Amino acid sequence: MMDATVEAALGKLDLDAKTRLLAGQDMWSLPALPEIGLKSLVMSDGPIGVRGVRWTADDPSIALPSPTALAATWDPALARRAGTLLAQEARRKGVHVLLAPTVNLHRSPLGGRHFEAYSEDPYLTGEIGTGYVQGVQSGGVATTVKHFVANDAETERFTVDNIVTPRALRELYLAPFEAIVENAHPWGIMTAYNQVNGSTMTEHRYLVNEVLRGEWGFDGFNVSDWMAARSTVGDIGGGLDVAMPGPRTVYGDALAAAVRAGEVEESVVDDAVRNVLRLAARVGILDGVAPAVTELPAPLDGDALAREIARRSFVLVRNVNRALPIDTSTVRTVALIGAAARDARVLGGGSATVFPEHIVSPLDGLTAALPEGALTYAVGADPSDELAPAEQGFELRAVCRDAVGEIIGEGTLPSGRLQWIGDDLPEGVTHETLRSIEIKGTFVPRESGEHAFGTRGLGAFTLSVGGELLWDGVQEGRNEDDPFEAFFGAPYERGRVDLTKGEPVEVSLLHPVNKPSNTPPSAVLFCLTHLGPRRDADELIAEAVEAARAADTAVVVVATTDRVESEGFDRKDLKLPGRQDDLVRAVAAAHPNTVVVVNSGSPVELPWRNDVAAVLLSWFPGQEGGAALADVLLGAEEPGGRLPTTWPAVFEDVPVTEVTPTDGQLHYAEGVFIGYRAWDRAGTAPAYAFGHGLGYTTWEYESLEATPTTAKVQVRNTGTRPGRETVQVYLAPQADPDPGPAERPARWLAGFAQVEAAPGESAEVEIPLRRRAFEIWDEEAGAWTFVSGPYEVTAGRSLTDSRLSATLDAQAGGFADVTLR
Repeated sequence: MMDATVEAALGKLDLDAKTRLLAGQDMWSLPALPEIGLKSLVMSDGPIGVRGVRWTADDPSIALPSPTALAATWDPALARRAGTLLAQEARRKGVHVLLAPTVNLHRSPLGGRHFEAYSEDPYLTGEIGTGYVQGVQSGGVATTVKHFVANDAETERFTVDNIVTPRALRELYLAPFEAIVENAHPWGIMTAYNQVNGSTMTEHRYLVNEVLRGEWGFDGFNVSDWMAARSTVGDIGGGLDVAMPGPRTVYGDALAAAVRAGEVEESVVDDAVRNVLRLAARVGILDGVAPAVTELPAPLDGDALAREIARRSFVLVRNVNRALPIDTSTVRTVALIGAAARDARVLGGGSATVFPEHIVSPLDGLTAALPEGALTYAVGADPSDELAPAEQGFELRAVCRDAVGEIIGEGTLPSGRLQWIGDDLPEGVTHETLRSIEIKGTFVPRESGEHAFGTRGLGAFTLSVGGELLWDGVQEGRNEDDPFEAFFGAPYERGRVDLTKGEPVEVSLLHPVNKPSNTPPSAVLFCLTHLGPRRDADELIAEAVEAARAADTAVVVVATTDRVESEGFDRKDLKLPGRQDDLVRAVAAAHPNTVVVVNSGSPVELPWRNDVAAVLLSWFPGQEGGAALADVLLGAEEPGGRLPTTWPAVFEDVPVTEVTPTDGQLHYAEGVFIGYRAWDRAGTAPAYAFGHGLGYTTWEYESLEATPTTAKVQVRNTGTRPGRETVQVYLAPQADPDPGPAERPARWLAGFAQVEAAPGESAEVEIPLRRRAFEIWDEEAGAWTFVSGPYEVTAGRSLTDSRLSATLDAQAGGFADVTLR
């Protein structure tokens, strides 16, 4: 029925209508075609929430924990529930396509956007991504699995040519996409900005037409990353269906002209239109056919699920003398320390940003959970001395004026960040009439002293505070290749003003709208920034030390900032910003029972890790992060996370670090050796291994039974409280004296599963061993090859904490000669 309806609709369209459908009509949607009963298709960024077509807190979104956090749960079923919730959010906002999930790999820990991807391991990434896609699409909303492919860093991301061997492409970077296509049947794929082996991904005939569509049988639509499409003939020939955003794209009129000039066959255009119409049918906006999902899942409680994912994602990597959970029967007072404990960072920067209705900070969560008077707070050290978007204490609005200075509209702003894209404008305002925007309002300081104010963005600005002109000038662009510089660029300090706590002042930032040609189409992006009084860092640390000494337990929250982890740039190192390391050392020296919570989306160096009682990784924990943190610190719930990525002790130990192209090329010279595969090869021990994570109970691994296709593992909870265990199974080929050109990693993740058990109870889990786990990509044959021979199968708590092992003689037709030990 669907195919017939699609063909009938296609047959009614002329060339201009077809090519118009393949080009965005604005930033987030495709045009409606009433003549065939087609409504406008609406897309929105994810992956932790559904922003909708308006990038504003006036239309709030649920903010789930970061993708690294979701992967740290090692639970595809939980990922599916997350996806189901996001489909519910999408339907509420009138969104048909969620631009997620990101399944690129953590090739180097310097990747600035790694918080938005899942893991360094392709199998774990594929499993979590499969659950996520299944959940979203169970709610009748499409996904676009992204960024296809090898979009693993941000430096020169629009132009870089990533040189990757066929084997590494197949075994690592393509593997999550292949698994999701096979197991979740996504309705969309998003192709990346970068090139792979000389061809821009939006024009990559081989990877899109032959591999994705041909070998894997993908039948969804292929949309460009925003502004990635640059060649009308090249893109349509390379299998790109939709070029976003609109209305100015390489498709539309340009594509129609190319067909009429004989440069493109109309049948190729028809193939792309079929894919879009099939998507429209699936999401229920094409008349004459029922949507793919007619019975929606039961509604989910967004706050409760966000809280559950957060606590299930927290990874306890160190816990000396059972410092955690905090025993409130003996611990009467807790000192909470750190700027991020008060002003929580719950998500990463960039296009993944959403605006939740509320945020529970660690300070909020522990204040609510502990008896009155049990909690004290000290800043200790701020992770950044850089200006940030004006938020705390600011009440702002945006006033829009036309060419003669008349007010044509106003909009409220939750912060000093103004980001109007496409038609996301106040009522009565259009991009054609808009000539200036003034961010204005009041600021009530929460501290007395010298406050700094500044700007972020490109163009002219006039900044005043309390009637005093601080700056009137023009900010020029620095990177002509990055059209999003205004959104991701650094803030500039423009002046300082002495203010008094609690006394309001007027603020104003005027910006004439003369959009440079390289900024996103129909977009206005700039920001009023602020930084409170800069107190002496040693004084702040000393105050924190005194607070810790006066308490029974000290909890220090350290964090990265959006100038460390964000879309648009890669990291320079793995250090915590500011004086946070000094803060932890000082508190730990003063208090033996110091617990450190690490609020980052990806690995950071923890040079004091062996000097504190406990280290808990909280990732970017979403809007309910503080409540979940209280649950885990106080023992109402156990930390359920396991590391989806190796954490190094120092950056110098990391085996794969290069993210900066040379002469436009970035060579993936390490081949298939990234993540723990590379650590094993280098023989260097990280701070915390892949899969590591502690709980609040203990487990004994009682038996491992290996069969030709499964590993059956029995474990027993030997502790005093109920718990959940993540059983991990790894394969290790036995030593080959002459590996030849196809050198294999020492071991790799072959499967995993979770079990729950009460104290004293045992539980058994059966984990499939996939044929692909025994295969390599043969570059000469251009095919997967089963590698026969003996393998060690290990079951344990992490890559380096094996509890049981067995030996299998693997043959293409099955396994034989199983030896347990």
